[in-house]
Amino acid sequence: MTANLDMTPPSRLRGLRTLARPFAFTGLFCAMLPFSLHAQDKAATPAPDVILFKNGDQLTGKLERGVGDSVVFKSDSVGEITVPMDKVKELKSSSNFVVLKKDDKITHAPRQAETVAVEDGAVKETAPGGNSQTIASKDVGYIVDGATYNKELNGHPGIFSGWDGGITGGATVLQSTSYGQTLTAGVSLIRAIPTVAYLPPRTRTTFNLLETYGKLTQPTVPQTNPPTPAAVAKTSIFHTDFEHDKYLSSRLYALGGLSYDHNFSQGLNFQQIYGGGLGYTVFQTPVHQLDVKADLHYESQRFIQPTQADVQLGAPLPTTPDQNLIGSSFGEAYKRTLPGKILLTESGTYIQSWNNTDAWSAIGNLGLALPVYHRFSLSLNLLDNYLNNPAFGFNKNSLQFVTGVTYTLH
Repeated sequence: MTANLDMTPPSRLRGLRTLARPFAFTGLFCAMLPFSLHAQDKAATPAPDVILFKNGDQLTGKLERGVGDSVVFKSDSVGEITVPMDKVKELKSSSNFVVLKKDDKITHAPRQAETVAVEDGAVKETAPGGNSQTIASKDVGYIVDGATYNKELNGHPGIFSGWDGGITGGATVLQSTSYGQTLTAGVSLIRAIPTVAYLPPRTRTTFNLLETYGKLTQPTVPQTNPPTPAAVAKTSIFHTDFEHDKYLSSRLYALGGLSYDHNFSQGLNFQQIYGGGLGYTVFQTPVHQLDVKADLHYESQRFIQPTQADVQLGAPLPTTPDQNLIGSSFGEAYKRTLPGKILLTESGTYIQSWNNTDAWSAIGNLGLALPVYHRFSLSLNLLDNYLNNPAFGFNKNSLQFVTGVTYTLH
């Protein structure tokens, strides 16, 4: 019996083995890749922080930060809580932090983050080299993670990041023999760099806008023959301002700003101000803050003039001349957090013209924001605008009481 065998030459076998070797290594690599990635993920995931209380309770999670003699700890089970250090027996964190003492003088130099632990009411920080120091809780100002500290200290956030403030809206609608509506919209934004209170301020930018528009129609009752046109009362008040502050020290800052105004109640068609000056923070605490400022500016005033229809109805002929002025603003701004997280704001500005001393004005604002639900609050605002040289036939003073609902961004 004869067998027909296909005999592969030795050289061809060597070639097949050479080709098969890369595929074997590739298959082995693919088989081991999931185990390798799983091991890397497991190694990259830090162990949770553990806080042990003096009463024996224990909680796992992450140390977020520290303020004064308390630490903020976040756990999946109870969320974010604030714990006084005197209740902590031991707390160790896998992250590195910068500890700032109450008497530390903060500069713009980066600082090395160190390992932090809380033991029996005191903070122990250990440098990478092994040197350590213990700080009593009464001497601790802030505990900040290293990445946040150095980013806030010298970082340059984008133009759209870091804004805080609120958006307000309100409406009044009347539908009867008289009919009409009044609409109010406002935006108040602030961007402070850095965004945290424990670092020296670098810049601050503010933007405010308020628009009040209303129209009330009162038909003639009883109607005459021929018909008498209905009386129409119109409200149109607009204000917006923008200011950028550059801090020269922790309290003194240079400022540049602009503002635009329109007030139909004073015959002011359009007012624009552009200027620069200096400001000073008199005091700043977690509860309240007071700033004062002064500037030198250019001011343009354009007034509403009588139309031909007004003249035919017997309106006075005299017109109010438009003005280009050089002046200064002197202002103050105060805010305070009241019990119940109620926010009180107050500001006043006196605007004096130097090339026409009769062309002066003043602005006052008093507001309350009462928290209602989460980020929503009820806002109550009293606004007073005084213009010493209004358009002919218009009142000098314009007083508004505005209520609305405010949504806080952060």
